[in-house]
Amino acid sequence: MAASGAKLLWSGLGLIAPLNARALGVPPAGVGGVSIDTRSLENGDLFFAITGDRADGHDYVAAAFERGAAAAVVDEAHADALKHLGCLYVVKDVLKAMEGLARAARERTRAGVIAVTGSVGKTSTKEALRCVLGAVGATHASEKSFNNHWGVPLMLARLPEDAAYAVFEIGMNHAGEIAALVDMVRPHVAVVTNVAPVHLEHFENVEAIARAKAEIFGGLVEGGVAILNRDVSTFPLLEEAARESAAAHVLTFGESDGADAQLLDYDPQETSALVLARVLGEELLFTVGGLGKHLAVNSLAVLLAARSVGVDTRKAADALAAFAPPKGRGAREKLRLDPAFAGSEFLLIDESYNANPASMRAAIDLLGSAPVASVGRRIAALGDMLELGPTSPDLHRALAEPLQKNRIDLVFAAGPLCRGLYDALPPAMQGGWAPEALELEPLLSHALCPGDALMVKGSNGSKMHALVAALKQRFAAPAQNPEA
Repeated sequence: MAASGAKLLWSGLGLIAPLNARALGVPPAGVGGVSIDTRSLENGDLFFAITGDRADGHDYVAAAFERGAAAAVVDEAHADALKHLGCLYVVKDVLKAMEGLARAARERTRAGVIAVTGSVGKTSTKEALRCVLGAVGATHASEKSFNNHWGVPLMLARLPEDAAYAVFEIGMNHAGEIAALVDMVRPHVAVVTNVAPVHLEHFENVEAIARAKAEIFGGLVEGGVAILNRDVSTFPLLEEAARESAAAHVLTFGESDGADAQLLDYDPQETSALVLARVLGEELLFTVGGLGKHLAVNSLAVLLAARSVGVDTRKAADALAAFAPPKGRGAREKLRLDPAFAGSEFLLIDESYNANPASMRAAIDLLGSAPVASVGRRIAALGDMLELGPTSPDLHRALAEPLQKNRIDLVFAAGPLCRGLYDALPPAMQGGWAPEALELEPLLSHALCPGDALMVKGSNGSKMHALVAALKQRFAAPAQNPEA
């Protein structure tokens, strides 16, 4: 049952209709949350026994009740075997039932709803919107990168009835996926951060990716706002799709002349950046609590989206100072090669969450502008970019150009695809190559010197995040090791 005094997200009886379920056992007074994972389930949650690619949630229903679940949603085939555990909502298809609850949540909310997609920057843009909107009202936003066929309905089902704002991240690997998801979200504002050569194994070209991203405009409510990046090569295609949608307004952002929100100047500091922009005719100078011109550009989309749901632009700009990049997306940490010696610090830039050609170039630019000591070097540790199709080898080798342009001193590479990049570099830049990410750890540990700046990036499947964790384990942060 829900924890005493906790606010209920859904009433027990009120769940039956949106789930299209029959109750087996006595329904609880209500549920305080929605979960599909017993590891993060909280007391009083409703547990959905989703069947995934690697696990069947029905195998974890007992564990869910042991952790305090108020009830569970299961399919007909498992109901009799599980009915002794607690209240069950029995349905034909568990995922479809969660989608039904998601639609009910969208139907009842009075929140200003924003949906964000893009090849690059959608998660950081979503988090920046959480920061900005959260400063002025109760804001619900997608957790982590829960942006797929189960993540979006899960986040919608968790939407509190009294939220003032709601922000949802929408992802895709194939055409048609965004259309299905945005049909549930039905946003007032739809943002496309960027279009880049990502998932090319599933798409013919970048234009096909743009058409898939443009599906987000099809879900806009009548009179909604479409926000798109004026700098991308596929802007005309996106603009046409937006104007053919239910959008009453199409707004643009970027560095290009004519953008409704135009970046005029970008001045990186140690951990933040000063941004000068013209937004809807008003010139603004503000701080973004993260580094990288791509963040500055996307902050303009944030300001346009916030304005579109009624937030004062200057208040929104002021709130961006409190933004911090999500884990694996540019977070910076100083580590010590020698725990007892303050002068042995180096800078770790964690970009390990994911990678594609556009985000990889942005991260290399970020490393190129990173502050280093007079004797320090800029070092990149790069893993394979996945799902790029037959052009993948060429796209990897092409990264040699921005690495040299940014005067990166050493490059360490992991994976078979990055081998081509590594071989394309001048010998003086070659720090080391390994088949797997973790095999770079001893090479880097030997090569790193005080004052260096190290940036780590690669696709999720390349497991560069494991390299980051290993480096953090080996080299403690200064706060954990007082100066001798």
